[in-house]
Amino acid sequence: MKKPLLIVDSHLDLAFNGVQLKRDLTAPVAIVRAHDPEPLARSFGSCTVTFPELRKGGVGLVFGTVMTRIDPNDAWTATGMYAQSQCHGIGIGHLAYYQALAREGILRFIGNAEELDRHLADWEQNGRTAPIGLVLAMESADSILGPEQVGEWYEAGLRMVGISHYGVSSYAHGTGTEGGLLPRAKPLLAALRSHRIILDLTHLTDLAFWEALEAFDGPVAASHHNCRALVAGQRQLSDEMIRAIVERGGVIGVALDAWMLDPQWQREVPACDQVAHVTLQAVADHLDHIAQLVGNARHCGIGSDLDGGYGQEQAPRDLDTIADLQKLVGILEKRGCSPSDIRNIFSGNWIRSLKEAWKRSQ
Repeated sequence: MKKPLLIVDSHLDLAFNGVQLKRDLTAPVAIVRAHDPEPLARSFGSCTVTFPELRKGGVGLVFGTVMTRIDPNDAWTATGMYAQSQCHGIGIGHLAYYQALAREGILRFIGNAEELDRHLADWEQNGRTAPIGLVLAMESADSILGPEQVGEWYEAGLRMVGISHYGVSSYAHGTGTEGGLLPRAKPLLAALRSHRIILDLTHLTDLAFWEALEAFDGPVAASHHNCRALVAGQRQLSDEMIRAIVERGGVIGVALDAWMLDPQWQREVPACDQVAHVTLQAVADHLDHIAQLVGNARHCGIGSDLDGGYGQEQAPRDLDTIADLQKLVGILEKRGCSPSDIRNIFSGNWIRSLKEAWKRSQ
């Protein structure tokens, strides 16, 4: 059997699934689907990501998130909290989950270039048995109580932070709102900058996006973001935003959520009551748009966000589990994408971006 191409996935809410949805990610997807109670399956969809599926699909390095936020009106995902202290508690719980998996040899924390090189060599040699690499990321910085705590999170392994999510965080306006950075944002950004933690621009409003770029001169990226030129909406990146990220050397991970790929997707209709019109060809469309816009594929990546509050029903209809990301190889080849560009999209661009950020931090 042909060895799958190495994939780096820049956004997976593994701890959310393992802790809050109580999914056993060490089990095969079929087992998790069978064990999910009906209300959970209806709300969050059919599971697509477990560690066996990551290994089957060649996903050897993931950006695994700490994910919670202030959002008292969130009655659906159970991630929205009333107070930042609650967010911090959940964030520490997500961290502890990853630490427990690392103790079991399932995951391996990656925090510097030397660890990354050793992991990649081990994965190349022992991909069937080597731990899956974990770059610790954060979706909404509400788990960070203040700039003075950034050092503690860095020591725990945190290497990428998005300061907002849906709604208004402690630091900035996010998806579905209007506004920019809040007064607490700039001291936090300064602390992130001092530790060379990558700023994830995903989920910021347009105003907050530009204010953050102006206030932060460290490494930036967009972990799971698609193109507004192809699917309209504030959640997507405009061409101007894409160019700005690329000018700063950042990588953009294309997400697989159908409402970010399918202009006909109806967000007000439950995913189990509709069918995505798009296939993985739509993912290639967004990758191609970024590459054509900036003149190369060096800033394209995969940030699938699979099982990030949605499941197989709200993914491209030719994807059953995350292992099907490998289908993108043939799709990109038929579009004339070179083998080196495909390798860079799958893993090389994120690897380069991490090494550049970590080299500067030294």
